[in-house]
Amino acid sequence: MLTTLGRSALSFASYLGEVALLMRDTVGAILLGKIRWRLVMFQIAEMGFRSQLVVSVTGAFTGAVFAAQTYFQFHKLGMDSAVGPVVSLSMFRELGPVLTGLMVAGRVGAAIAAEIGTMKVTEQIDALRALGVQPVDYLVVPRATALMISMPLLVVECVGFSLIAGWFVATQVLGVQEAFFLENMRRYTDGYDIAWALSKGFVFGVIIVFLSCYEGLNAREGAVGVGRAPTEAVVRCSLSILISNFFLSFGLNIIFPTV
Repeated sequence: MLTTLGRSALSFASYLGEVALLMRDTVGAILLGKIRWRLVMFQIAEMGFRSQLVVSVTGAFTGAVFAAQTYFQFHKLGMDSAVGPVVSLSMFRELGPVLTGLMVAGRVGAAIAAEIGTMKVTEQIDALRALGVQPVDYLVVPRATALMISMPLLVVECVGFSLIAGWFVATQVLGVQEAFFLENMRRYTDGYDIAWALSKGFVFGVIIVFLSCYEGLNAREGAVGVGRAPTEAVVRCSLSILISNFFLSFGLNIIFPTV
């Protein structure tokens, strides 16, 4: 048992170290200006623009059902006017960033791992090195830059659609007074909550792109490895988002205190 635990701990430490080295190389390339902006714009279109539908639908129906469930419970206490701020704060601080991260991990993370993994097993990455092109500069930097730009915007879009859907369900379907809903939402939601959502979105984007790129760059065993890389990427990205969200919530409470 001790041998198994020790082997698992060493394997996990090695994994974190290799991901950290990949992040170091990528950040170094970005700081040195080795950014291919044409590739960055292409990746923004592929990873950001094409993810809008799934993010919007996820946010809209989450906001709608959350507003409904909040109303059902608060109506028993005569607190219908509190539905707006509860939905707003919950979506900005927790549900919006986390759900966006999970959706993007499933769509974008799997695509990154599969694409880079295919290039790895077909020796296209070795061909890049033979031509004097660093794989990190050509493959990782554009994707990292694009996703770090796209993720906060996708989080804002997810939260925006959730608030619109929550407003519609609460005021037009369940009969909450629109003036109370909007005024209390405005009163209890401020710039700290928006900064909270953007910060989490940025961190989750970093997690998704580096874990997915790592899985793709380390794909082995031909077609079997290419099939395993997206699965590993999605699972590890999802778990990392959920775990990091816990610690981010405590840290952001200190940086962006509730006032």
